[in-house]
Amino acid sequence: MEDLKQFVLALSAAAAVGFISIIFVLRWVLHFREGLAWNGSLAEFNWHPLLVVTGFIFLHGIAIIVYRLPWTWKCSKLMMKFIHAGLNLLAFISAVIAVVAAFDFHNARNIPNMYSLHSWLGLTAVILYGLQLVLGVGMYLIPVAPVSWRAAFMPLHVYGGLLLFISIIAVSLMGITEKLIFSLNDPKYKDSPPEAIFVNFLGLFLVAFGVLILWIATRASWKRPSDQILHTLHTNEGGEENIKVGPALSQLSDSTDAETGVDVRRRNNKFDDQDN
Repeated sequence: MEDLKQFVLALSAAAAVGFISIIFVLRWVLHFREGLAWNGSLAEFNWHPLLVVTGFIFLHGIAIIVYRLPWTWKCSKLMMKFIHAGLNLLAFISAVIAVVAAFDFHNARNIPNMYSLHSWLGLTAVILYGLQLVLGVGMYLIPVAPVSWRAAFMPLHVYGGLLLFISIIAVSLMGITEKLIFSLNDPKYKDSPPEAIFVNFLGLFLVAFGVLILWIATRASWKRPSDQILHTLHTNEGGEENIKVGPALSQLSDSTDAETGVDVRRRNNKFDDQDN
């Protein structure tokens, strides 16, 4: 991998900002709000922001970049597919429970559902995310689709996932602002009480996390090498357990002879190594 130090720095920053966001949302619901419960009260609604941040955003972000972690390149592509799908499934389950918590709270308080733009976009994101998950499993994990379909769908799968990730963060910022406007009365949100300032910083951390994940996911030099290149590296080095992941992989991918490159490109699973 090129610029391994830069990758580690970006990954560490993303992980740190992600964990800080989780700590902030926990602090918000446990200290400033009513805590957590499942009884139709405001405490039940607090599961909504907590699960969205921890699952729908943080786990989703990690799922996006999991293929690019050089420490996982010794693992088979199939295993990484299961990890990728598992993280996305946990994120989807978190999102569904978050939606249920919001609906249950609204119903208990006789508050209308699906009246705000936040609710429209949020439910749309959950539905599209579920569709993305089902298609991804059907296309690549099982798979049941022809190779040509899988190759054609890969760009939509990759960029659709990134678009959903960006959209979810944007919708979450809308929800945070909406919650503060509705909840803060004396003093009001416009008066910048401590809770408002604290949650505004949570929003900034979510944006920073999204930017870092997108940066990691779109750097071509940080992409997982093809399985053929990884296999060649392991074969050439005699299967040593202490293979260095960084510069060696980068040099190999650059110095693989033309004949090997042609053979790799002719593989039926060429698409499977793109954009990861």
